[in-house]
Amino acid sequence: MKHSIQHIFIIGKVWPEPGSSAAGIRMIQLIRLFIEEGWKVTFATAAGDSEFAADLESMGVKTAAIKINSSAFDSLIKKSDPDVVLFDRFMTEEQFGWRVAEQCPEALRVLDTEDLHCLRQARQRAWNGGIEFDPPMLFDEESSKREIASIYRCDLSLMISEMEINFLKNLFNVPANLIHYLPYLYDPISKEQIQSLPGFEERNGFVSIGNFLHEPNWNAVLWLKEEIWPGIRDRLPDAELHIYGAYPTQKVYQLHEPENGFFIKGRVENVEDVIRKARVLLAPLRFGAGLKGKLVDAMMYGTPSVSTPVGAEGIAKRNDWCGMIQESADSIAEDAAKLYLDIDLWEKCRDTGFRIFNEKFNKALYGDKFIVLLYDLKSSLTRHRRNNFTGAMLMHHTIASTKYMAKWIEAKNR
Repeated sequence: MKHSIQHIFIIGKVWPEPGSSAAGIRMIQLIRLFIEEGWKVTFATAAGDSEFAADLESMGVKTAAIKINSSAFDSLIKKSDPDVVLFDRFMTEEQFGWRVAEQCPEALRVLDTEDLHCLRQARQRAWNGGIEFDPPMLFDEESSKREIASIYRCDLSLMISEMEINFLKNLFNVPANLIHYLPYLYDPISKEQIQSLPGFEERNGFVSIGNFLHEPNWNAVLWLKEEIWPGIRDRLPDAELHIYGAYPTQKVYQLHEPENGFFIKGRVENVEDVIRKARVLLAPLRFGAGLKGKLVDAMMYGTPSVSTPVGAEGIAKRNDWCGMIQESADSIAEDAAKLYLDIDLWEKCRDTGFRIFNEKFNKALYGDKFIVLLYDLKSSLTRHRRNNFTGAMLMHHTIASTKYMAKWIEAKNR
């Protein structure tokens, strides 16, 4: 059965930037998993070059620049003849999925959702409207129809959050055999690693981190500046908050206010360096989806965190968190100050983080299960697709519509 997969072709939305986003870290983890299995890996994207992108070729990955609405891709994918094609987010499957289905009908098509975009957008819309999010709101999102259709068209969709799997199964009635839970993949933290981390007294200040182009992160920084940080400074007058993130703009730097302990630091070269030095990580996310990489990093580096129910979603329950979970600015400020000052509470939360990390993100456990599933699906692909008539129907109509729209655009561009 092992010989049934030798080459995986990844179509990325962007070049992976592990130093800029959790999505970049996720993609590199997947690529390493495939390389360790002995597969040839090709990574192609229509995105422009990035100075912060990972050096994929040094990892042994073949790379290719591709174009949207170009039949040149058809020739490339057919010549590559991959056993598995992985789409990075549903927009990529929309653009290239039908071409893959036509040129490489025997290739297993896998969608890495990263997170449920429709869930993030519906929550943001609810927050903007000043109303509480209710799951049926997802039915009103245009992106829901696009995203769920993409999930059906693929043979398998990777979900990073168990909460989002529940939405797919219970709200949209997506069959369980089209979905697979695959969280972040890390080696467990050893006792030696734990002992090498700074303790309570060796740490100082608060830290917050997140790509500024990601709207939930930017919203959280504004909330920190306007409401949460003033409450923390009232309780801890000498405290400092250092905020890091990729792609800071002028509007971000305008929040820089050293006299009030509020520092905008911008991109960080090494996330570990800044998180392990801080005593508490703040992640007050009011909307979003998926898993929050910053909170996983905090657990790995022994830094308790204060977040919201949205932040902790998919990682752990409120009563088993590696810090504090609150919803109001004043409660977040109060708990952040308490966690910052109480060594016993701090150490208890730190140790909870180590436990959660080792239980939830075990590469050996989740990575091996995923690889076995890919082999199984590849060997039973005809039967698997026969049981997904809805997906076949959607692919039929996608080819009938999107194909000719793409050909029209390509002709027009000439």
